[in-house]
Formats: sequence, structure tokens, C-alpha cells
Amino acid sequence: MKIAIVGLGTVGSGVAQILTTHKARTAARTGTNIDIVHAVVRDLKKPRDCDLPSSIVTDDLAVLNDPAIDTVVELIGGTTIARDVVLTALKNGKNVVTANKALLCVHGDEVFRTARELGRTVCFEAAVAGGVPIIEAVGQSLASNQVTSLEGILNGTCNFILTEMFLKEKTYNDAVRLAQEKGYAEADPTMDVAGTDAAQKLTVLVRLAFGLRISTDDFLVKGIDSLTLTDLQQAAHLGYRVKLLCTAKLHGDKLELHCQPTFIRREQPLADVDDAYNMIELHGDAVGKTWFSGMGAGQMPTASAVVADIISLAVGRAQLTFPRLTLLEESTGITILPKEEIQRRFYLRFSALDKPGTLSRIANVLGEHKISISSLIQHDETLGPPTPSTDDESYVPMVIITHLATEGQMLAADKDLAKLKCLAPPHVRLPIRD
Repeated sequence: MKIAIVGLGTVGSGVAQILTTHKARTAARTGTNIDIVHAVVRDLKKPRDCDLPSSIVTDDLAVLNDPAIDTVVELIGGTTIARDVVLTALKNGKNVVTANKALLCVHGDEVFRTARELGRTVCFEAAVAGGVPIIEAVGQSLASNQVTSLEGILNGTCNFILTEMFLKEKTYNDAVRLAQEKGYAEADPTMDVAGTDAAQKLTVLVRLAFGLRISTDDFLVKGIDSLTLTDLQQAAHLGYRVKLLCTAKLHGDKLELHCQPTFIRREQPLADVDDAYNMIELHGDAVGKTWFSGMGAGQMPTASAVVADIISLAVGRAQLTFPRLTLLEESTGITILPKEEIQRRFYLRFSALDKPGTLSRIANVLGEHKISISSLIQHDETLGPPTPSTDDESYVPMVIITHLATEGQMLAADKDLAKLKCLAPPHVRLPIRD
């Protein structure tokens, strides 16, 4: 089997390491040799974390037209050049392995349709959850089930940042810098910390599990970039951990979808996942509740999933399963639940004027929107010290936990709370998973 790798960055170098270092092992497991015949890079002078002959490393994409190539492994990311590489490979009769969740989220229809029309195969295990084999689990191992709910920590970078902030009391900026030093975060971490990366992975899983083609514009997405240590500590004080949680849950024929920082009860498995690990909690109507966990970021865990796809192609397994995955068929009868109808409890944190009547004003606003208060915490040392203002009036931190309320009720209340002169920024609102 002859392959071409496009991109020898962190993951690409890891793939090359596995295939060259463990050549005998992969040959024993596939019954054939897997040879890298081309490696396409942007910068030929850039040092790389793998040992490949210089004769096969090039910056010319034209080598992908080589008729000897069986499979193209796309590892450059993005949605422009990567799209051209993948479509060209398919049209030239090659199978494709990719770790590119953004490409599948934006151009998945075109990629999958082209592959099926041409009788080619696209493998994408590494596109979601790094080294965790969740794509195979949803697409094959749990094929006898209707998935009824899927909740997960799908971004190892965010999980690492939140772990550093909570367990080591680092600031958000310091935790991001450490994630960059360890290779978990890019120089520009926006895709991760804004929630976009996790949301794109959720769209891939939803497509497999529910047959629903969606984009990240179709549901609520919020990142971790506005979280503070205060909120992580307050969550612990209340018996929770804060995680960037992706949720897809069936309510009859409606699918609840969102990706945002969420309070998770400390005794739940999803709350106990730290560092760059991912976890997916999946419920099937036959199997019940299952959990899948492992490293969701880093060179070798992701490279492991890429090589697993290459091996699957080498033995012919992927070619049999790919045409039967629910990638193009639109599921009938399932629609997205409007975000305004999503119902949860909420954590609210205010900086409130330390004067009589403040609490009643807040309660009145919530009451007007039919939001009831479950508990209240104020003047608590876990919330931090009062913040004096320029006119010598002091503002104290206040936390309110609501009973069940809809996102629509909370959005409307947010607007009215923002008008209260007895409240000063910040106004933090996070959902609670019970």
C-alpha cells in the first residue's frame, strides 16, 4: 500500500513516525507493507519531528497525481487547500484519510458525495476526540442502537486549560500559554477556546448518530475564554466542575444541541476528566449508557487514530463500512430543538450594589420572566472581596442558582438585568447539567 501524506506538522510527523518505526508491526497486522512514497509540505526548510528520506519530501502538490498512490492522508487542516487536496485525490481514484473536522463540517456533503459517486472511501476517525475511537463506535460498534443522547468533552485543549486553572489556580492567560508550550494549543488558540473546534466535532458525531446534517450556526456555541477562576472555584464549592460540554439529546423528534461551559456534578464521570483527555457519554436504546475516554489532543494520540484508518483501508474493512454510514441520508422526522426551548437550571453571578433592595430588584426581573430562585449566596469568601466603585459605593459578589428555566427566558432576563443600575459587570451565566 502506497500513501502520500499532505502536511508534516505535529500530527503528520507522528503518523510518519509510527509507519516508519513500526513497519513490521503494521505489515503483520495488515498482510502488506505500508509505504510513504510522498510527503507534501509548505516549507521544505522547516525542521520536522520524523525521519523521512529527503527524496520523498516535496512542496509540490502535483505529486498527488502519481498513479502509484493508493491513499492520500490529508493533515494540513483548514477548508480551502484541504478541500482541493481531498477532492482531487478522490477524483484521481485515491482513498482519503483525514483528521480535518473543519473540512467535514463545512464541506462534508461534497466530500462524502464525491467519494460515493466515485466508489472511493473517506476515513476520519482522528477528526473527533483524538485517540478515542468514537467514530468507529458510533458508526459500527453501536450500529444496532438508536443513539438517544450524546454528551462529551471534545476539546482536549480547553479541558487542559480548565484543569490548570482549577487545580493549579493559574490565570486563564497563563493556562493558555502552557497549553501552547505543550503543543495542545495553536499560536492563535481562538478555534479551541471559542468553542468552535468542539462544536465542529459535534456536527460530525450528530451526522453519524442521528443522520442530521448541521452546521455550527444551527445551535448554541460558547467558549471558555470568558471564564474566571472564581467561577471554577464557586462550582466546586457547590459540588460541581466546569467543563466545555457538547450535548446532542433526543426529546421525541426534537434534538437538543449546544456546546458551552457547563456545571457538571462532581460525582459524574464527565466531571472527573482532567488535562487534555476527552470523554464521550453515549446512550443507546439497546446498550444503555456507555463512556469512551482518552487523550483528545497531542501528536501521538491523534496520529494513532490516523494510522488506524490507514490500517483499516489496507485490510479492506473501511471500504466495506464507509458506503453504509449515515453520511448523506437525511434522517426523517428529527429536527433541531430551538435554543430558546432548551430547559436547564442556571448559575448566575453578579457584582451587586451592597444596599438594601438590590436583591429584590434582581428577583423581580427574574420573576417577571417566570424564573424562580433555588438558592442564593452572597458575602461569601469563596466569591472574593467586595469591589469598591469610584463613588465609594461597594459592590459585592452574588451567586444565584435558578430552578428549571428555558434559554429563551434567560435571554430575555439577561436584557433586563443589564439595565439594572444596582449591577455592575461582569454578569456570568452558566448552565447546570443535573
